[in-house]
Amino acid sequence: MKKFFLSFFVCIISVCVSLAQSVNDSGAVNKDSGFSLQKPAHKKDLSVKPVEVHLINDSTKFHNDSIQSKTADTIHLKKNALTTPDLLVSFKHVLSKNEWFHFSGTPQAQFMEEHHPKSNEGLFYFFTGIILYFALIKVLFAKYFDNLISLFVRASLRQQQIREQLLQSPLPSLLLNILFIIVGGLYISFLFTYYRVVTGMNHWVLFAGCSTLLFLIYMVKFIVLKLTGWIFNISKATDLYIFVVFMINKIIGILLIPFIVVLSFSERPAQEIVITISFCLIAFLFIYRFIASYPIVRHEIKVSILNFFLYLCAFEIAPLLLIYKVLLTYSEKAF
Repeated sequence: MKKFFLSFFVCIISVCVSLAQSVNDSGAVNKDSGFSLQKPAHKKDLSVKPVEVHLINDSTKFHNDSIQSKTADTIHLKKNALTTPDLLVSFKHVLSKNEWFHFSGTPQAQFMEEHHPKSNEGLFYFFTGIILYFALIKVLFAKYFDNLISLFVRASLRQQQIREQLLQSPLPSLLLNILFIIVGGLYISFLFTYYRVVTGMNHWVLFAGCSTLLFLIYMVKFIVLKLTGWIFNISKATDLYIFVVFMINKIIGILLIPFIVVLSFSERPAQEIVITISFCLIAFLFIYRFIASYPIVRHEIKVSILNFFLYLCAFEIAPLLLIYKVLLTYSEKAF
């Protein structure tokens, strides 16, 4: 037991000595690192910590001074740029020398008219109705239409059977005559518009006037020929001539449908070509009417070709020229 207590006591003493030595060593380290509260020795004049603080303060001051100087210079330059009159004068001089924009001139007001687009929607539906009307006539009266074309192509009115069949069908004949009045009125109205015979008039009003005028012309011609045949007792010859005239009119009304469609929806160069072709076609049909009607009239009554030509000039050409002159004079006074 004595040996045990003696060894235990020695261990405690050795532990205490080691702890005291470690405490002394840590105090020495603290003195060397500068964390001691005691006053440093005279050998250490400049410590690390005061030097670092001094350098940081100087650099910050220099940075602040540089920023303040640059800001002041920038503000000074901006003030000089905004208030210098030479820059404005040079800028105005550059604008005045511009060749594309007249900046130094007096501003002028430019007035523009409102654009009103031209719409042919009404004419489109009207032409659709005309084509549908002609198609119904051709379908419902196919035999009459075939006989009409056959008689026109053969150009012989000695076919009494075909001619009598046509005369016995007044309804399709009336419907085709109405088609001729409508198509002819449209064609004449387009000619008046193209040649500027009538300007400033509504197209539908002009169409109604031209159709009415065409109807009156052929109605007067029909009445005059009937009265002439009854007075001079040549009713058969006048009836044949009336038949030829209205047969050619029906063919004209059919053939002019594509021409008026092109005239409505084309520009002026194309319209000129279409009008020239239509004039040639109408002239050919009128000459054809003269050739087809003269043998029949001569067979019924003894008349020379000169007398027949004078009749055509007096009752066919002269009234048309007179109507054109009246319309031209009226349009000049009205517009």
